[in-house]
Amino acid sequence: MTSEGRLAQIFRHPIKAHGREQLASVRLSEGEAMPWDRHWAVAHDLSKFDPAAPSWKPCINFQRAARSPTLMAIEAQFDEVSGEMRLTHPELPPLVFFPESEGEKLIDWVLPISPQLRFRPVALVHAPDRAMTDTAYASVSIKNLASNAALGQKMKRDLSIHRWRGNLWVDGFAPWEEMNWVGRRLRIGATVLEIRERVGRCRATMSNPETGQVDADTLDALMETVGVQDFGVFGTVLEGGEIRPQDRVEVLA
Repeated sequence: MTSEGRLAQIFRHPIKAHGREQLASVRLSEGEAMPWDRHWAVAHDLSKFDPAAPSWKPCINFQRAARSPTLMAIEAQFDEVSGEMRLTHPELPPLVFFPESEGEKLIDWVLPISPQLRFRPVALVHAPDRAMTDTAYASVSIKNLASNAALGQKMKRDLSIHRWRGNLWVDGFAPWEEMNWVGRRLRIGATVLEIRERVGRCRATMSNPETGQVDADTLDALMETVGVQDFGVFGTVLEGGEIRPQDRVEVLA
């Protein structure tokens, strides 16, 4: 038995926790994260990331919106051909720089909205051939528009989907249906993903993505609604291909 919906929106986050970018299409590859998603991360002064031996590290080693909520208001535009990045934030002037060679410009730019003592940002880093995803494996996050709408209704307010920093947003499914997809496969257009686990949420989702200010207790609302602080699921790519909004999404048995 299958259920069906459609792919509604696609997003990537080129620098982990530092900006979102909407895409018109994306090509997924077997066993890999979304291209340029979480490609870079911002190491803080207590990070165990080793530039001499770069490798994936857990979220605690990097600047996060859970600790610096104003980061949620950053938007990004990344030019894959030129390598140029443009970041905007309501409290800062726009920043245009090249992440591969000008990481210090980002650090200087983000310092005013970052911790000033412990966990102060110090370097823009990345690991060869490995995205800094929230999981120890290369993952793509999938979110359900109906679940976001249902939680907003519970909280009696509109909730921006950007609170959840998802990659793929699907529509046409029942609220919270995705919570039962773990262990199943999802066909999106020409691709197939295996759903590995639910996404545990943190305090970052309490921040308004337009202002960066904490203004909604999403974590308590999740506990009251579904009994856990989870929203969305992580998947791994089994069969790659190009996908775009309006592609059919099938939950396979």
